Amino acid sequence: SKGVAFGADSGTVALALATGEASMPIPQSVKVTFKGSMPDYMDFRDVVHATQAQMLHQFGGENVFQGRIIEVHIGTLTADQAFTFTDWTAEMKAKASICISEDETLIESLEIAKGRIQIMIDKGMDNKNHVLQGLIDKANKRIAEIRSGEKPALRPDANAKYYAEVVVDLDQIAEPMIADPDVNNKDVSKRYTHDTIRPLSFYGGDKKVDLGFIGSCMVHKGDMKILAQMLKNIEKQQGKVEFKAPLVVAPPTYNIVDELKAEGDWEVLQKYSGFEFDDNAPKAVARTEYENMLYLERPGCNLCMGNQEKASKGDTVMATSTRLFQGRVVEDSAEKKGESLLSSTPVVVLSTILGRTPSIEEYKQAVEGINLTKFAPSHKLLVG
Repeated sequence: SKGVAFGADSGTVALALATGEASMPIPQSVKVTFKGSMPDYMDFRDVVHATQAQMLHQFGGENVFQGRIIEVHIGTLTADQAFTFTDWTAEMKAKASICISEDETLIESLEIAKGRIQIMIDKGMDNKNHVLQGLIDKANKRIAEIRSGEKPALRPDANAKYYAEVVVDLDQIAEPMIADPDVNNKDVSKRYTHDTIRPLSFYGGDKKVDLGFIGSCMVHKGDMKILAQMLKNIEKQQGKVEFKAPLVVAPPTYNIVDELKAEGDWEVLQKYSGFEFDDNAPKAVARTEYENMLYLERPGCNLCMGNQEKASKGDTVMATSTRLFQGRVVEDSAEKKGESLLSSTPVVVLSTILGRTPSIEEYKQAVEGINLTKFAPSHKLLVG
C-alpha cells in the first residue's frame, strides 16, 4: 500500500497519536459562479479579491467559505492562471478549493504541462524509471479520455447541494482591489485578517509605498510578461523608467525563466534591472536593505516565505503574495507598524515607479494596450 499524508491541527495530531485513529469529516461545499464582464484594464487578481469582498457583502459579513470547500466554476482559465484563485483559498479561510473547467480548457492546461515536463526531460532531468515521461503519458491518456467523451472534465452533479452559492458580478469590479492588513484598526480582531478588501481609490493616490514584491505562488508566467510590457509602456510614456521604491521580482520557476528568455521578455527585464540572480555566485546572506531599483531574484518564495528576504522594519510593502500577517514580510518598527498590502502585478509595478499608490487614472494609463490576465465566465452549464 501507499502512504497518505495530509495536514491537521495539533489537537487532531495529538488524538491520532493517543488513539491511533483520526477523524476526517467531509466539509460542505460553497459554489462560486460569475456573471458580467471585466473591463480591459482589470486583472484576474482583482476578481479573486472581489470574490471575497462580494461574498462577505452578500452574506452580511458571514464568511461562508470558512472551513468549507470552494467549488469555483472558473471554466475558461488555464491551470497556471487559475492557481491565482486556488492559492488564495487559505486566505479565504476555506479548507480547499477546486476549479470546475471546460473540457477544452483542461486539455490546454495539460498541453502546457506536457510542454514544460518535456523541457525538463530534454535537460536530462528524468530518472532511470522515466517518471517524467510517465507524467506525459498520463496527460496524453487523460486528453484522449476527454476528447472521446469517455471521461470529461470533473463536474458536480446537476442536483448537488451546497451550503451556500456565491455569484460574483464582474461588472461591479471597476478598479483594482487590494487586501489590506488594516494595521491600525481599533478593533484588534479585525487586523491581519485578509477580509479587508479595498478599492484602489480608497488610498487617494498618495499612500507611500516603501517596497514592491512580485512573486510567490500567486503569480504565473503571464505576470512576468505583464511586468515587461508595463516597463516598456512607462518608458514610452515618460521617456525613462525610474523607481522611487525597490521592486523585488522572484519568477515562479526556472523553466519559466527559460521560457521568458526564449520569448524575449527576460531581456526586457534585464534592461531595467539593477540586480540579477546568479546561481554560480549566490548571495551569502538574505537581503534586508534595498536600493530604488529592480531586483531579479532567483525563482522561489523570497519575501513571501518570511524567513528569507525581509523588508525594512516599519515599511509599507505592496506585494502579489498571499501573506499579510504581522511580521511575516515586514516587522514593526518603534515608530510605525509594518504592513503588507496585497494586489495585482500592475498595481505593484506602478506603486514602485511612483513610490506611492497610483490614482485610477495613472493606473489606466500605465496598463493601456497591455494584455492583462483576462477572465470571462463560461457560457456552458458545468454540471455532470
